[in-house]
Amino acid sequence: MKPKVYIDGKEGTTGLQIYERLGGRADIELLLIDEDKRKDPAERKKLMDAADIVFLCLPDAAAVEAVGLIESPTTRVIDASTAHRTAPGWVYGYPELGQEQREAIQSAKRVANPGCHATGFISSVAPLVRLGILPADYPVTCYSLTGYSGGGKKLIAEYEAPDRDPRHESHRIYGLNLKHKHLPEMQAVCGLTRKPVFVPILGDFYQGMATTIMLHKELLSKPVSGQELRDALAEYYAGQRFVSVAPYGGDEPVLYASTLAGTNQLKLEVSGNDDQILVTALFDNLGKGASGAAVQNMNIMLGFDEAAGLEG
Repeated sequence: MKPKVYIDGKEGTTGLQIYERLGGRADIELLLIDEDKRKDPAERKKLMDAADIVFLCLPDAAAVEAVGLIESPTTRVIDASTAHRTAPGWVYGYPELGQEQREAIQSAKRVANPGCHATGFISSVAPLVRLGILPADYPVTCYSLTGYSGGGKKLIAEYEAPDRDPRHESHRIYGLNLKHKHLPEMQAVCGLTRKPVFVPILGDFYQGMATTIMLHKELLSKPVSGQELRDALAEYYAGQRFVSVAPYGGDEPVLYASTLAGTNQLKLEVSGNDDQILVTALFDNLGKGASGAAVQNMNIMLGFDEAAGLEG
């Protein structure tokens, strides 16, 4: 029998993107709720208990409530909210951390899908800590440029309104209290003992992402060059379907945040000079940063080809 899949919160940006990736697949049965019952707890509970995999595309509090509705011991959950990313009993859904992470996802009952900014940060920082290149107490500084689609329907409407605020033509720096909601998972998953200084930036483009960390060579545990750091990351990610590392210095002296929009790919670009190193993760905030990652996790959990239903 085909696995049954239900998306709770299909009307939001992430839910719609997951639905688009699953709607045409013949290897699953997609359970759909009647439009007039989509906020009915009893109907949602019935569908969640009937499903093999449930995607939660809800605000944090609603995601916690939804998990509490599930009684079936066979229902497995992928939560796209922030609610469970550092919670006990939940597996973090970034399989490229290592084979043990992929195996944990494969057998998990509860998987927390990573945040978009967190995905870019973890993709570079976690391997460097694990490889002994970046000390756990390093004072990491990071900025992350994202398209406005990650903000959901309200922000999309705000940016695409004919009478929008003219200031939207320039980039918007936010999270100025340095307490962005992705910070707990960024620190925990990477094993950092010092909270990173992290600043998100919203750009006037629909989708795409560029998350950059800035490193001083003299503060690293190993005094590696930019080329050596790049090679270490390339070896760490060798054989991965969706994460790759560009040649040192890249193909151009500039990077564009929308380079991998429309794909599920994430590419690390390493550049810099003799004393300082930049590592930038380029990816799609709606792909590897959200819905694409959720579908990838589902494929792993169900034993399907990891790339099924995903472009690029």
